[in-house]
Amino acid sequence: MGTPDFAVPILKELIDKTEVVLVVTQPDKLVGRKQILTPSPIKKLALEKKIPLFQPNKIREEYDMILNTEADIIITCAYGQIIPKSILDYPKLGCINVHASLLPKYRGGAPIHWCLINGDEKTGITIMYMAEKMDNGDIITQKDYKIEPSDNVGTLHEKLSEIGAQLLIQTLPSIINGTNQKIAQEESNVTYAYNIKREEERLDFKKTGKEIINQIRGLNPWPLANFLLENQEYKVLEARFLKKEHKEEIGKIIEITKQNFGITCQDGILYIEKIKPFGKKEMVIKDYLNGINKEEIINKVVNKED
Repeated sequence: MGTPDFAVPILKELIDKTEVVLVVTQPDKLVGRKQILTPSPIKKLALEKKIPLFQPNKIREEYDMILNTEADIIITCAYGQIIPKSILDYPKLGCINVHASLLPKYRGGAPIHWCLINGDEKTGITIMYMAEKMDNGDIITQKDYKIEPSDNVGTLHEKLSEIGAQLLIQTLPSIINGTNQKIAQEESNVTYAYNIKREEERLDFKKTGKEIINQIRGLNPWPLANFLLENQEYKVLEARFLKKEHKEEIGKIIEITKQNFGITCQDGILYIEKIKPFGKKEMVIKDYLNGINKEEIINKVVNKED
């Protein structure tokens, strides 16, 4: 049971190493400006491998097809709906989840985003039993990953997806023969990684440069951090920070070069290097600056709404 790209390597490994009797994924969704009905990445793989497919609108109300499979185990990864108790209690080997954090830290739907935004040094994958409450089941096994300074949501998404696939395959034999661990989560250490809110995409230049860089990494390539310049939204893909004392107003554009422009923050200057202006494609700052009068933005203060 899964939906996005993150779950694809896991399903591939299961198809290769086990007998997959049914794939459950979210219904097709309308995507893009043209609102094209698009299948999930998991559905595409299931169709390619000719595996029976089930796409309930509300799995709490539609699950008989799952109970009729006589599956020994149910494995989920980023499925996107709450699994009812009727399903959780069904398979003899239980319902297993692959989660992209080191639980009990970052329960919820956006653990990769928040570990980067919060500047964590490591994250990882947890293989766990599913329970009625979100991500609170017993831990079976975990694997750490040291976050690199160059990591963003995109790169970390890919790395953890592969780690999760391999860890699951390594863990399955112990689940099947009943020798796996069952470690209760320490509730006092629980944190949550709720889905990113629209207002959390806006950069706050009152923060330190390190915090802003972490926010940019933690929202790249989706949904992307942004700032306003003369009421126009600019999404930021890449930036670098120079720690430097200054007496300028926070959020002021004070430097423009051929390769970037600098915006003041709490403890220095943030140099924006790659952006996506509203309604346009992403571009390096050099290309953006070639199309504007630089004098029109120098000394402007970002995030001011008229």
